Amino acid sequence: MKNVLITGGAGFIGANFVQYLLGKHKDVKVIVLDALTYAGNLNNLAEFRVEPRFTFIKGNICDQSLVEEALTGNNVDTIVHFAAESHVDRSITGPDAFIESNIVGTHSLLKAARNVWEKVGGFEGKLFHHVSTDEVYGSLGPDDPAFSETTQYAPNSPYAASKASSDHLVRAYHHTFGLPVTTSNCSNNYGPYQFPEKLLPLCLLNILEGKPLPIYGDGLQIRDWLYVDDHSRGIELVMQNGTHGETYNIGGNNEWTNIDTVKLLCEIVDQLIAEDADLQQRFPESPASEGRLSESLITFVADRLGHDVRYAINASRISTELGYAPEGDFKEGLALTVKWYLNNEPWWRDVMDGSYQSAQF
Repeated sequence: MKNVLITGGAGFIGANFVQYLLGKHKDVKVIVLDALTYAGNLNNLAEFRVEPRFTFIKGNICDQSLVEEALTGNNVDTIVHFAAESHVDRSITGPDAFIESNIVGTHSLLKAARNVWEKVGGFEGKLFHHVSTDEVYGSLGPDDPAFSETTQYAPNSPYAASKASSDHLVRAYHHTFGLPVTTSNCSNNYGPYQFPEKLLPLCLLNILEGKPLPIYGDGLQIRDWLYVDDHSRGIELVMQNGTHGETYNIGGNNEWTNIDTVKLLCEIVDQLIAEDADLQQRFPESPASEGRLSESLITFVADRLGHDVRYAINASRISTELGYAPEGDFKEGLALTVKWYLNNEPWWRDVMDGSYQSAQF
């Protein structure tokens, strides 16, 4: 692993992985390819503007010729594929973009990798790592065993179906053409740089501005929360030591109902604001600035179409075979996340008003 192409590297998980990789591996060069759609933000990568080991290319993964130029021009030996449309709600209202990016885009990358690497001497020393999701497995009942790598696929949303399709394409390119691939399916990520349409940053910013906290249905849907840095560590382990052609589930061993997750978030924010007069001045609309509980903002709304009841990852394979274990606990990770957003108000203000889309290198 010397020259790594990271697709979707200006997004939430991708940008955190860029930071992780460049911080840990001083001999690695990173090339980010990102189309900078609504969730892609160059401000996520601002610290690397003058980093000689970093290159940014604006482009779409569906542009196979551009991908091949990027692979050839940078002597890329490793691809880490994050680029995807990923918000379930958006896939319900507009599934076409998910089919294009997640299926057609992944196929374009696979074709480009095969073409270029075959021309430069074959697949030795090369790797295509595909980042997927636990949502491909469908929904669990309260007492069902957690998803394992052998769980039958049963996607329930256009997003999940598109990711399942991309997983199958990656597998097929390994078994048919010999392309060296690994795949990881992760549980719900949280941490810095997450776009504010997702549950945790949405509720956090609404708390700061005294707005309602929308909770689908009864709020008893269960998710397995994974801190984004733990996800990065898991991906690295799979890339370095995983068996080609195999899949590894990366989870947090951390199941919470949505309503309890939001209540914990409220508790953390209330405590931080109550102890800091500066935060009270900065966020006067927040309930805690007025001595009230943020839980008072919780508002139950109509449930999402086809809402999966429970996700849970069985991460025993990656733990046993590769030594993976998440670090810290959920309350600690969530507190770190809240503090990041409090310390980076210009970042999320730019996201909220759309000015992040004018960021340039």
